[in-house]
Amino acid sequence: MDKPNQLPEILSLSVSAQSRLFTIEQVELKFSNGVERQYERMRSGGHGAVMVVPLLDEKTMLLIREYACGTHTYELGFVKGLIDPGETPEQAANRELQEEIGYGASKFTKLKSLAMAPTYFGSTMHIFIAEELYEQRLEGDEPEPLEVVQWPLAGIDNLMVQQDFNDARCVAALLMAQTRLAI
Repeated sequence: MDKPNQLPEILSLSVSAQSRLFTIEQVELKFSNGVERQYERMRSGGHGAVMVVPLLDEKTMLLIREYACGTHTYELGFVKGLIDPGETPEQAANRELQEEIGYGASKFTKLKSLAMAPTYFGSTMHIFIAEELYEQRLEGDEPEPLEVVQWPLAGIDNLMVQQDFNDARCVAALLMAQTRLAI
């Protein structure tokens, strides 16, 4: 009978690179079978992030189109952002909605908390459906206005094949929302 996984022992931890946005740690590990390995990971900072699938009504969801520096393209996706100190994930989701699409929400349904890349990054993103929207705008930190796109829930298959709908986190959120809403 195999024994359950035992977490490796951390022998040392040091910073190997740092930028304004990221800190890369070098982690020296010793596994339960005696094998030692060196890994690198991005240090998890902050309080996590949120992504929101906002429902304008029972037939329409809202997306945003914004610049994505990593691919140097404009991408279609859901409202998302970091959780500020002192905020709950729901509060952060509501703030991000108001900053990015000009709506708040009275009802949030948590779909799941996802590890974005657990083999080298320890950050968590909390995924929500937002309903009972009301108009409310807060000043955001985006360098340009975001395009808000209304999308019919009946057109989810068309969204999945859009050339500018590529963020894996958005695809996961959409599939979870589709299952939850039984679309």
